[in-house]
Amino acid sequence: MSQQVYNFGAGPAMLPVPVMEQVRDEFLNFQGMGVSIIEISHRAKQFEKVLLDAQERFRQLTNLPDNYKILFVHGGARMQFSALPLNLAGRSASKKCLYVESGNFAKLANKDAKAFGDIQVIASSADTNYDRIPAVDPSMIDQDAAYLHVTGNNTLYGSRWQTFPETGAVPLIVDQTSEMLSRVLDYSKFGCVYAGLQKNLGPAGTALVVIREDLLEYASPQTPALLNYKVCAGDNSLTNTANTFAIYVTGLVLEWLQQQGGVAAIEKINEQKAKILYDLIDGTDYFRGVILPEFRGTMNVSFNLPSEELEAKFLKEAGEVGLYALKGHRSVGGIRASIYNAMPLAGVEKLAGFMKEFESKNG
Repeated sequence: MSQQVYNFGAGPAMLPVPVMEQVRDEFLNFQGMGVSIIEISHRAKQFEKVLLDAQERFRQLTNLPDNYKILFVHGGARMQFSALPLNLAGRSASKKCLYVESGNFAKLANKDAKAFGDIQVIASSADTNYDRIPAVDPSMIDQDAAYLHVTGNNTLYGSRWQTFPETGAVPLIVDQTSEMLSRVLDYSKFGCVYAGLQKNLGPAGTALVVIREDLLEYASPQTPALLNYKVCAGDNSLTNTANTFAIYVTGLVLEWLQQQGGVAAIEKINEQKAKILYDLIDGTDYFRGVILPEFRGTMNVSFNLPSEELEAKFLKEAGEVGLYALKGHRSVGGIRASIYNAMPLAGVEKLAGFMKEFESKNG
C-alpha cells in the first residue's frame, strides 16, 4: 500500500487501526494460549471473560441502568426485524405494533415484522424521498400498542432523530445500527435498542441487543430459541456457539472508545467531522445534500453532484487518491461518506480537500 486509504464504506465499515493491529498481533496466539480466539470454545473461561468484559464496557460507556440485559445475537440487525415482534407483540392483545418509516431500513423493519403482528405505520417520509424525519405527535401513539419502533439514524440518507418521541407507557424500540455509541443518549428512555455490529462495533453478522428486563416475558410460544431474548438472556448469549470472534473484536472496540474519552468525547469529534463536510456542501451549489439541514446526523453524509457523469468521475478519482467506498447506495445514488467513530478527522479533512479541488477543476 503506497498511500493511506480511508474507508468511507457504510458497512462493513472501518475499525479503529489500533484494534485491527491488536487483532493481528493476537490472532495466532490469544493470551498466550497458543491458539487463536476463533479456535477456543465459547464455554472456555478465557472467552467467558471476553464476553463479560465487553458487556461491562458497554454498561460503563452508556451508564446503562442495571435493569437492562446486554445480548449478542445471531443474524445482525436484519434478523431483529423479525425477532422484535416475536418477542414483544404479545404485550398487546391485538399484537398491534407501531412503526415510523424514515428510510430504507425502517421500511424493511416493518415489512419483516408483518408476519408476526398487526403492524401499523403511523408516520412516514416516503413521499419526500426520506429527506426528513417524519413528525410524531404523542397523540398518534396508541397506548394499547406493544411498542413503537423507530430507526435512530438512516444510513442511506444521513438523517437521524435529534430527539426521540415521547411514548408514554409504550416501549420505544430503536434500531441504532449506524449510530450506536456515536452520541450520548439516556438509555432509560428506551425499552430496547439494537445494532448490527458492522458500523461502530465490530464485524458483520452479529447484533447487540439491549433490552429492559420486564420486556423479556412476552415472547410468542412459536419464537425459535435463538430468536428468543429471554432464552438468550438466561444463557448470557451462549444458547449455542456464539460468534466468539465478533464479540472479541467488539470488546476491543469498546476498550478503544473508552481510551478516546468515552461517548461524550467521540460525539464532539463526530460533530466536528460532519460539520467540515456539511459546511463545504452548504457553501456551494455544486454539491447538493440529500437531507434537510435540521435532520442531519453525523454518521452518514450523502450528497449529489450536478450530473451522474461527474459523480462517476468523482468516485474514480477519489479512489485513486485513497478515498475508498464513497459510492452512494443503489437506491439513492450519488456520493455517501460514512464517517463512523473509527474514521479519523484526517480522513474527513482529506475528503473535504479533494471535494474542493474537484469542484475547482470540474465546476
